Formats: sequence, C-alpha cells, structure tokens
Amino acid sequence: MVAEGLNRARKVVRWTLNGTLILVWFLVAVTTAAALGLGILTWPRALLAVAGLVAFSVFFFRITGAVLAHRYPVRDVVAAGALSLGVTIAGGSQMTGWGFVPLAWLSLAAIGVPRRVAVLLGAGTAVVVAPFGVLGALAGTDPSISLDTTTTAGGVVGVIVYYLVMCSLFPWTNRLWVWIWRLAEEADAGREAQARLAVAEERLRFARDLHDLVGHQLSAIAVKSELAVRLTGADADAARDEMAEVRGLARTALRELRETVRGYRRLDLDAELTTVRGVLEAAGVTCRLHLPHREVPEEVAPVFAWVVREAATNVLRHSSASRCDITVRHSDEEAVLEVRNDGAAHRAEDVGSGLAGLGERMAAVGGTLEARPTGSGEFVLRAVAPLPVEVGA
Repeated sequence: MVAEGLNRARKVVRWTLNGTLILVWFLVAVTTAAALGLGILTWPRALLAVAGLVAFSVFFFRITGAVLAHRYPVRDVVAAGALSLGVTIAGGSQMTGWGFVPLAWLSLAAIGVPRRVAVLLGAGTAVVVAPFGVLGALAGTDPSISLDTTTTAGGVVGVIVYYLVMCSLFPWTNRLWVWIWRLAEEADAGREAQARLAVAEERLRFARDLHDLVGHQLSAIAVKSELAVRLTGADADAARDEMAEVRGLARTALRELRETVRGYRRLDLDAELTTVRGVLEAAGVTCRLHLPHREVPEEVAPVFAWVVREAATNVLRHSSASRCDITVRHSDEEAVLEVRNDGAAHRAEDVGSGLAGLGERMAAVGGTLEARPTGSGEFVLRAVAPLPVEVGA
C-alpha cells in the first residue's frame, strides 16, 4: 500500500504541475481565436507564437520531470523563460492569454530554490512582463481590454497590478505541492529505514541468543577436547571420560540450538499483534486491537499469529486503508480472529497469494479461513479454529 500510495501521490503532483500548462493552452486558444476574429492578430504571428509555445511545452515537461527527480535544470529553466517571453511578445501580450505563459514558467522556475530566490524570480518576472502587457493593452492587441482616452490610466494600472499580484502568488502554488510530495517521500523513506532497523535488531537478537545459549557449550567442548588430546597418551581412561563429556556437551548444544531455531519459527501472537500495530500505524493506518481477557489457547495462537502477519501485509500492499481493526475472541468451542480494514481491494486477486498458505495452516488445526470485501468499502479476513484442537487435525 505504501508504494502504491507514493506512486499515486507522484501522479497527482505531476498532473497538478502539468495542469498549469494545460490551462495556458486553454487560455491561449480562447484569446487567440478572439484576436484573430477581431483582426488584431495576424495568422503569421499567431503561428509563430504557437510554434514557440510547443517548444516551451517540451521544456515545461522536462523541467517537471527534473523537479520530481530532485534536480533543478538551470539550462532548461533559462531556455523556457526566454521562450515564454518570446511567445508573449509574438502573441500580442494578452494578460489572460499569451501573457499567462511567463506565469506558468514562474510556477516551475520557483520550485527547488530558496525562498529569497523565489521572491526575486517573481519580482523579476513582473518587472519584465508587465511593460509588455501595458504595451499590448495600449496597442489594442488584447481583446480583453478596451481602452479609450478616459480609461487609459486606469487600464495601465490594472495591468500592472494584475502582474504584480500574479507574480507574487505563482512562485508558491506549485512549490506547495512539491513540498507535500517530498514530505511523502521522506515519510516513505522513514518507514523503509524503520523496517531495515527492525530486521537488523532481530538479527542482533538472534546472534545474541545463539551466543548465550550455545556459545558456553561450544567453549566447554573446545576445552575438554584439548584436555582429552593431552590425556590420550598418559591416561586413556581419563581421555575417554573427557570425550564422553564432550559428546554430552555436543548433544546439549545441538538440542539448545534446535530449541532456539524452533522458537524463532514459532510466532508469538502477542508479540506479533504489537509488531503489526506499530507497523500499520507507522504507515498511517490507525490500528485498534480488541483482545480477550484470557490468553488465546496455545494450540491456535501460533496459527493466528501467521494470519495477523499476512493480513497486515495485505493491508499495506493491496489496499488504501486508513483504519484496521483486529479482533480476537474465543470460547470453549472455538477461537476466532477477525481483521477488518476500510480499504477493500478493487480486484479479487489483490487480496494476496499468501492467503492460500494461511488456509492450509488453518486446515492443519481443523479451522477455516475466509477473506472477502463486505460491499461497504471494507475487507474482512476471518479465521476460525475449533477448540480443543484435535491431535490429528
């Protein structure tokens, strides 16, 4: 679920950034059609401006990809800025048309730079573009502005104020979306680091247990083996006794090693519930545990632990859940584990192939496993085991 959510967020941010360019094309199409219809823009100038806008769009997409990859392509930004100014002049500098192209450039150019630089970019864009907007309004090439001798001053002031306001807002629009995207990336990286740390801690714990449980026995074996070698020529009986002790120590070490490995393979339900809750909440999923007052019978607790682990894995990988409830209850006749989340998968195969293995584990104790969406946007995994578990089950 985490990776899918991150990819979904990336697509949303990409579409948001590119949405500015889509808006530019829409405004340009409307104002250009009006200008051509009124005869205040010639076809050669319009075609030249469109060609420049196509080139600008190519740079725009390149800059968008670089921004999402944590790069700032200075050359592409400079080239796109020059193109935006050129197409503005060629198209007639309409405020809500070709004059909008430098604003789209500004929305990208201000991403990935310090705040002070973003402010300077906005101020610089206003200083450069506003005069062309004023000239376009005075020359009558902007169909959205109609000036006469009584409104000229007001129109000029209006154009200047428009660009000042827009250039003060546009540096921060897309910066906000990219900031949110990078927060999501950092959160995902933090979750991966947490998972790696948990694995490393588990390895250290396993190594420590092996050292504590088996290390003493192996050290004793080494000492007694050396002693037996020394006694071989002088006292054969004593050497034989020492080797007998070595054999006993070796068997003890082997038994303890097997018990240690078996303990790691046999999951503990309480520990697994605690771990799963921590992992889900670290991934942004609210996890609530509803547990009985009595301990779950040891015949089914390990199997339920595997079910909880697989259920949590499916929640993270195959759903968009924001809430997960884990309920455990048992009576004298049966034990029930239910995992319910509010992010039901849209396809049947999204529930995860690991459920087949869980079904086999439940069958081994005479139980059943059911996994299905509820129709209300929830997904329920339910495991039921009879009590007491039959020996042959």
